[in-house]
Amino acid sequence: MGTPRDWATLERLPARQLHAVQDAALRRCVREELYPFSNHYRRVFDEALVRPDSIACVADLQRLPFTTKQDLLRAQSTPETRYDFVLRPSPDRIRAHWPFSRKLALVLGGARAREALRFQYTPNFLTFTTGRSSEPVGFAYTPFDLQVLQQGIARMFDIAGLDPSRDRLVNLFPFAPHLAFWAVTLGGFETGALVVPSGGGKVMGTDGSLRLLERLKPTVIVGTPGFTYHVLRRGNELGTSFANVHTLILGAEKVPPGLKDKMLEALRKGDAGEVRILGTYGFTEARMAWAECPNADNHSTGYHLHPDLGVFEVIDPKTGAVVPDGEDGELVYTGILGHGTSVLRYRTGDLCVGGITWKPCPNCGRTLPRIGAELRRVSEQHALSLTKIKGTLVDLSVMGSVLAAMRDVEEWQVVISKRNDDPLELDQLEVRVAPRVGVDVGELATRIQHDLANATEVAPNKVHVLTLREMLEHLGMESAMKEKRFLDRRPKS
Repeated sequence: MGTPRDWATLERLPARQLHAVQDAALRRCVREELYPFSNHYRRVFDEALVRPDSIACVADLQRLPFTTKQDLLRAQSTPETRYDFVLRPSPDRIRAHWPFSRKLALVLGGARAREALRFQYTPNFLTFTTGRSSEPVGFAYTPFDLQVLQQGIARMFDIAGLDPSRDRLVNLFPFAPHLAFWAVTLGGFETGALVVPSGGGKVMGTDGSLRLLERLKPTVIVGTPGFTYHVLRRGNELGTSFANVHTLILGAEKVPPGLKDKMLEALRKGDAGEVRILGTYGFTEARMAWAECPNADNHSTGYHLHPDLGVFEVIDPKTGAVVPDGEDGELVYTGILGHGTSVLRYRTGDLCVGGITWKPCPNCGRTLPRIGAELRRVSEQHALSLTKIKGTLVDLSVMGSVLAAMRDVEEWQVVISKRNDDPLELDQLEVRVAPRVGVDVGELATRIQHDLANATEVAPNKVHVLTLREMLEHLGMESAMKEKRFLDRRPKS
């Protein structure tokens, strides 16, 4: 069984040594875990005529096909294949594939070694994908996997500059079997930091979350960008003090710079001083998240990765070819330390502008590899990421970034439909907005039309101005696990 490397040493190793650490972990993962114990990847290697012992470094992964969301969905569709992505050791497979030293330790270790094997490989926890575009997919964790996640999030806390002995965190992520909520909770268990969950809008509600903030006086707030901004704005209305807050950590969605500015404004109205706002990047299939490092102007230098826990490749989304470091491309992920549900060369559907770099971070000096901070959807594996509206292929994440960054827009929602609900009719694009108090709504509507047309080449048919209360109801801010920013009401063909 591998273990995460010593963090204090790892984060400052030269790139050459980091590559060596990553390659060694990859070899061990492929030869002693994935090929022996994963039914799916055993078939993948055999069909590709690739021997597991021929995978010596990250570059060798290019000889293997990608894993997609559709592969995961197909596997869970029948009882016979439901566990094909879960590592399931057996005595025969251990004898055939483990090195002599590892088998000897298992034999000589007796009951203690058998219990350690159970700890490493028996699932005891599940999280699920959100299931917006398809059925949710479950990802199994073993006790060992939970330890890896805890240590990964402890690293994220360190990158964020948190002091577990002093900082108090309020976790605004929705209470659900999703990665974000549990990652923050487990990070608190690992570091000893005080982490108090509100459960999000659906559990404690906005005002309940604000009462928690008033009582706990946290130094750190963690949550989704949309709900966190909503809580801060509501706190301004109620006169809530944010004087102790020095850091916001945001996840589950991208954080446009303009939205960071609006959050800072709300925090300062609540008497906060200097506040660092940083985004995180994570996804269920990786069972891990990564953080930006904070800096004075909240300008991102990218997400710091853990090269001993996973491998990121950056590919041309059209050809599948790996692109050089620093070039744009789709992120592909392979977990190299972990059991339970494991993926190799998983296509995330996320386009990373600037790709990956192994140069030291200009902000914190860490030598860890980083992926660029600007992420866009490029794959139809994700619902409403790229969709044709009026015949034009639109990246809705870009549309969302434009609206979220507009200072005079408090809340927004995009609705796509067909005229008269007729599948053969033209697409209709409606943008709903709740404007800031005192804004000229006519001028704002014109500006929204202009800015969206410039950014996406598609102008909305209608900009519908609503009150903030109406907008919050449409979004499900207090009733849904995650606010509903994009609604596609077009009849399914």
